[in-house]
Amino acid sequence: MIHVRIVTPPDRTEAVLSVLTASPAVVNVIHLPGAARKPDGDVVQCDVAREDASLIVGELRALGIARDGSIALDPIDTSISAASERAERAAAGLPSDAVVWERVESVVGESTELSWSFLAFMVIATLLASIAILLDSPVLLVGGMVVGPEFGPIAAIAVALVQRRGGLARRSLIALVVGFVVAIVAAYVGTELLDAFGIITDGHTNAVRPFTGFISKPDALSFLVAYLAGTAGILSLTTSKSAALIGVLISVTTIPAAANMAVAAAESAWTECGEAAAQLGLNLVALLLAGVVTLALQRAAFSARGRRRAAAERAAPQ
Repeated sequence: MIHVRIVTPPDRTEAVLSVLTASPAVVNVIHLPGAARKPDGDVVQCDVAREDASLIVGELRALGIARDGSIALDPIDTSISAASERAERAAAGLPSDAVVWERVESVVGESTELSWSFLAFMVIATLLASIAILLDSPVLLVGGMVVGPEFGPIAAIAVALVQRRGGLARRSLIALVVGFVVAIVAAYVGTELLDAFGIITDGHTNAVRPFTGFISKPDALSFLVAYLAGTAGILSLTTSKSAALIGVLISVTTIPAAANMAVAAAESAWTECGEAAAQLGLNLVALLLAGVVTLALQRAAFSARGRRRAAAERAAPQ
């Protein structure tokens, strides 16, 4: 279930209540006249089945509530209520498969900011991966992959493309490109400093790397793994299965490929640097393609549900 808090102008309160009470997927409707300040208005609260949350929000948007008031959504972890159970049964589909599009937009919107914390995580992750390559340590490599925040902007670009939001796409692309450039430069400088201070030796730079050498060897399986991971990542964001996202982060070699570019450049191994760049590009394309395809299918299913709901309302006796 999703808890919805609405601040509505008094002249639209009845219309809001009509939308909520007409839906069998909505329960626990509460009306607090004149309770809101800044903006002034009435407060209406309710619980709605997750499957119909975006449909209800869409009807509230059509009333201008998002413009002249506010709509807040909060997931309900536990609800002990027979009425809530009936509301969930009345909504088509399963709660675990439902997509609350407003929540998805909010989550990915946070990933578009080119903040110091985003850059710091990108740099730290790439430095960890660089050291992992020098030591040929798969454990440390996984650590760098988990720390990397690059999937957020990739998911945001996919959302922006499906919803045709140019501003979101530009912000996300800038964050992604700048983040990788800064991280690669930092890893290159870090590798050079380790070399200058004698912390790494020829044994590190010229060693055969049986455990991490795959990073600079892009192939069809690399694309397939990235595509499957991208699909799982988008599903984890849209269905609130965040635990699956960790598996996504350790399946894709975006951060390791960026680190390998930096290490190879510091070693003047330009062929390996180019292969690592190809691996990075391959992974990014596969992740983005998977995200767009998955979101497009989910959006099509959501639109179909909306059309069926509208048709049912038109067919219902007045």
